[in-house]
Parts: sequence; structure tokens; C-alpha cells
Amino acid sequence: MTPKDRILELRELLERANRAYYTDATPFMADREFDALLEELAQLEEQNPQLFDPNSPTVRVGGTPIKGFETLPHAIPMLSIDNTYNEQEVRDWVTRTEKTLDTSVQSDRFVCEPKIDGVAISLRYEHAQLVRALTRGDGTQGDDVSHAIRTIKALPLKLAPKNNITIPDVLEVRGEVFIPLQEFERINNEREENGEELFMNPRNACAGTIKQLNPKAAADRNLGFTAHGIGQVSDPNFATTFIEFCTKIASLGIPTTDQRTTANSADEILDEIHRINTLTHKLDYATDGVVIRVNNLAQQDQLGVTSKSPRWVIAYKFPAERKTTRLIKVEHQVGKTGKITPRATLDPVHLAGTTVTHATLHNYGMIRQRDLHIGDLVEVEKAGEIIPQIVGVIESERPKHASPVTPPSLCPTCDAPLEIEPFEAHENPTLETTRRCMNPECPAQIREKLIWFVGRRQMDIDSLGDSTIHLISLSKIPFNHFADIYKLKNYKAELLELERMGEKKIDNMLTSIEESKSRGLSRLLSAMGIRHIGHSTAKALAKVFPDYDALFNAQLHELMPMAVNRMSQTKRHQLTSSKDKLDVEYETGLGEDTAQAFYAYLHSRVAIDTFEQFKALGIDLTSHEYTQADNHDTEESPFTNKTIVLTGTLEHFKRPELAQILESMGAKVSASVSAKTDLVIAGESAGSKLSKAQSLNIDIWDEQTLLKTLKDIGRYPS
Repeated sequence: MTPKDRILELRELLERANRAYYTDATPFMADREFDALLEELAQLEEQNPQLFDPNSPTVRVGGTPIKGFETLPHAIPMLSIDNTYNEQEVRDWVTRTEKTLDTSVQSDRFVCEPKIDGVAISLRYEHAQLVRALTRGDGTQGDDVSHAIRTIKALPLKLAPKNNITIPDVLEVRGEVFIPLQEFERINNEREENGEELFMNPRNACAGTIKQLNPKAAADRNLGFTAHGIGQVSDPNFATTFIEFCTKIASLGIPTTDQRTTANSADEILDEIHRINTLTHKLDYATDGVVIRVNNLAQQDQLGVTSKSPRWVIAYKFPAERKTTRLIKVEHQVGKTGKITPRATLDPVHLAGTTVTHATLHNYGMIRQRDLHIGDLVEVEKAGEIIPQIVGVIESERPKHASPVTPPSLCPTCDAPLEIEPFEAHENPTLETTRRCMNPECPAQIREKLIWFVGRRQMDIDSLGDSTIHLISLSKIPFNHFADIYKLKNYKAELLELERMGEKKIDNMLTSIEESKSRGLSRLLSAMGIRHIGHSTAKALAKVFPDYDALFNAQLHELMPMAVNRMSQTKRHQLTSSKDKLDVEYETGLGEDTAQAFYAYLHSRVAIDTFEQFKALGIDLTSHEYTQADNHDTEESPFTNKTIVLTGTLEHFKRPELAQILESMGAKVSASVSAKTDLVIAGESAGSKLSKAQSLNIDIWDEQTLLKTLKDIGRYPS
């Protein structure tokens, strides 16, 4: 078989596998097999650049950064939709359209579906190949963001005929790109860990993602897409109704919503609006209303468009639940990276299902923009139904004694100078994004870093929580450094003198501290609160570098972002040992700027001293992930290629350690149960994950079954 034939064969096979996994939920290929075939394809494409195809499955992990955006015209204008917040206006719209509609059409006259709060995109397929993805732009032309959209795994890059559907030579599908809410929460958690500004809502995060020039950013954020409209279609007989169009493109693998319904009257439409409104907290994407359109495409043409909007569609917008309450005070919190974050304390108010007493203020530039005063009556809503935030001030209700919120000029904990990071000049040069304490010995930073360090997802040290760390820091015991945690065993008598520190608690704490020495390099890196190094980046680094010494001795270019080609870890190690290291392709999880910042930190006096102390204390600085990834000769196990979910409390394992054991035997440990899950291991007090697994008829093991299996294969002592 020629390289060209093999490339074409692999592309077709991997596209089918992607569709089966992401669209049909009927996977036929194990993850390890998929990765191996993808690696083979990437190597063949690299060896045969003349066979490059922008729709290759290899672009799913992000390709080469583009130099800039090209603005191109829409074949059919991409108009905006008229909005209303008023149910009577929906009735009036129905009345107007019915005057024009053919009364012989008596069923499925209207279509209702959730309005996804994302970014509108037009996809253009030519001869079944995705050739372009444009933003809405000004409606007549948009930016080509194909580099980002091609990373969406649920979106077919090549349409495969199905159900005897003839694919038009030109097929344009309009839809919404969005960040799933679980993914949005993960992204903001990582940004908080790394000391970065939180995204205000999923839509803003999505818009920023697809406008980045490096497609790796989109690949890392697991964007979603749902079709909701029709652009240019070369075959006028492809569909006669919107429902038929959606059914056909869904058969071709293009994602559509499962909440689309039909209605025949204003009353039925309003019933659907109320139904969809009750779902807003259950869907995995942000919604801000319901789109109602005429179903029959000929009738759409008959109704026509205005200069800016079609007459055959309207969007009913759910008003964001907004409440007023008093701003009591603003706290200036110092994070583990020195970032000063303003947080509002409010009179308690019930909002979107929860009682809100605090709200994010994001940064001091926003406070200045809103002229916020202590004692103000403020309007609060939840951004994306997730994060409480102050969105307005009722100045007419401002008390006489109200005082403006003043940003701190010095660190509120240590009085050190603050670094002020301004907005980019093209936004507003008079405002700012971040204030940061520049004192690395700041007690608040140290305390926050120690609290973070001992957390469950980091070094997982029991009996050393917030209050205990605070108690020890107020005592005469030296406690200003990560290494001091491991020296507490030398101060047992002093610990016993502290309030609420009994001998049993101290023994448990010291035992847990000793156990934490074996967590490995990635857990240690993510535990240290290093700016830009969260869990995923630490794990990515640990897959590339076998230990701290290799990481420290790496050149700056070896930390830079590069294209992922999924080569084996053994081959990667051989290549990185060669002279021509710039030709090596792997992924560290760092960007160009963050790589430079991390490199500077690694070689700073503070970092070198810290890791020298870690070595002297016997803390494991080797990469567990590197060893695991490198061992491709491991024998098959009962867990090989299985997607496993852990839930409940286990007696013999902590979940992170068990996940590492299972991953070392070829398993993929997932956080959530889905149709793709092979096995759920359930401990005591297992909750919704167990229930969902039962409803999906997924194999469920208790801890005893797990222990017996591990003992049978020699991975757990008898």
C-alpha cells in the first residue's frame, strides 16, 4: 500500500471512530488503538507534506498557529434575530406570520428550541469536506476561524453519506459554538489556581478562545457545537422544512439539539418556552432564551427579511434573574500568587436557587467603572447562571454616609508594594486588570500556598487544614516554607501545647505528611502554587520529563509549546537525547510567555533552594506519569482500554492513588459517567454517579471485587 493510500485509509477510519465516539455514542475502537493510529497518521503526514489536508483528524489536537484572520463574505447574509422579553409580543408575532402562512399547513407549523448563549458560526461544506468556518461578523462578512473550529471533536470534518441522503455540493450550516458548563468550571478553576483573571461567563470565554491564533487553545477547551440554521444549500430539494433539514444533517453527523420541538399555536409556543425555561439549570450549556421559527422553508422565503432580521423567526429571551441588595464591605484577598482579589460581602439574597452573600468584583478597574460605594444598593445576578456578580448600582439610593471602594496601594497583609497590570491600550488604558503583591515572603501568600499545598488534589495531607495551618503559623514553630511541613515531626512537643491538637490528631497528621512524600513530580509541581502551573500543565510536564533534574536542565525551547504528534514516550526520550532537540514534537502544556515565566522561576534562587530542601527531606521528585507513559510493553490487564469512574468512599484507597494505579494498567479514569463508561467502582455513600451507571446498565464493582481482581493479578498484597 502506498503512503497516500494508507493516509486516506487512516483518515477515513479515524473520522468514523470520531463520529461513533462523539456523535453516536457507540465507540468501536479502544482509546489506545485510536491514539496509535493517529500517531501513525501524523508521522505519515509529516513525511508526505504534499498530502496535507486541513480536514485531517490530526488537526483535532490543534495545529500550527495562524498569522492572522482573513475576512471573507457570507454567501447568504448571516442576519441577527429579533428579540423579545414579552409573551404578548410572541403572540403578536404569531398573528403577523399567520396572516402570510398557507392555512393548508396545519401541523408542525413552528419550531421551538433553546437559544444557546455562544458564538454564531457558519460552516461551509463543499463536496462533503469542511472548507471554511466564518464568524457572524457584520452579517455580510466574517472572520475565518476554521483553525479553531476544526478542533471540535464532535464536528465532522468530512460528511459521510447515510440513510440514502444525497449530500449537496455546497452545504452551509449555521450554528452556535459554546463551552460546556462543566468545561467552563474546569477552565476557571485552573485559571484561579494559576492566579489568572476568571472568565466572566462561558460566552466570553468561547469568543476569546476561537479568536486566538493558536488552535491548541481551542483544542484544550473542548468546545461544543450545535446547528440551528441554514446558509447556502446548492440542492433546493435537500429539505422542505427546518425539521427535515435538521434530521438530515444530524444523520450526516452534525450535532443538533435534542430539545427541538414543534408547535401549532401561540399557546403551544408559550408552553414550550415555559418547559425549556425549567431546563436551563439541567443543560450542559448556557441558554438565554428560546428561538421560535416557521418550519416550512418556502413559507420562510414568503415572509422574507428586513434590513437586519428575518421575519420568520423570533427569540424569546429569558430575563436574567436579578436581585437588589446592600453592599456591606469589600475584602481584599491575597492569593497564593500574590494576586489581590476584591470580593463583595452582601446582605444575603436568594438568587437562581441559592442564597448569595458574596459576589465577584473581578478587578479594581471594574470597581472604578461602576463607581462602587460601600453601602450602595446594588443589582446582583449570576453570570451564566454560575458566578454571582454585581452588574449595576442604584445611585439614587446611595446613602449619605457611603464611601467609595478604594483599591489598596500596598499589600493588605504585608504592606509591600503592588504591581498593577493595566488593560491593553486598545481597551481602556486608564483601567487595570490585576494588582499583585511582589513580596515572595508575604505571610498571606505563604499561608494560602501552604493551604493549597496540603489539599486533597495536591499532596493530600490529612489533619492539616486551614485552621490548623493558621494555628501553627501563630505559634513559635518555624512554618514559613513548604519544607517546614516535613519538619513538623521535630516539634511534636510544641504541637501538643497548641489548642485542639491532641496526640492522636498529631500522629495522624505526621503519618499523612510522611505518606505525601511519595506523590511524585506532577502532584508536587501543581501543589506549589507556581504561577501558570495547574494540575493539567503539571501532568503534561511530567509526561515529558522523567524527574526534576531533567526538568531543571531543560533548555527554554524544550518548554515551549509544540505540535502534538502522539509519538511514544520511548521515542520521544530518544529524540530529546539527540543534538537536534528543536525537531522534537511534544506538548508541555505551556505557552510561549508562560514557558519563559516558568523557566525563570525554576532557575530562581528561591526555587533552587526549595527543591534542594525537598531532596534533602527525601521527597520523591520523579515523574510517575513518565514511567507509566513510557512502559508500552506492560501486559494486558482487566483494566486495559477501559474507561472507569470512581465514586463513593473507599476503605483501602484514596481516589487519586487508585486512579494512578488503574491508569498504570492501561485504564482511563474519568470524572463523570456516560454511555462511554465501561466500569464504575463504587464505595460507601456512592450517589448520583452510581444511580446513572445503574440506569445505563454499566458494569459496577464494589471495593471487594476490585481488591480480589488486583490480588489475582499481583497488584495488591494479600
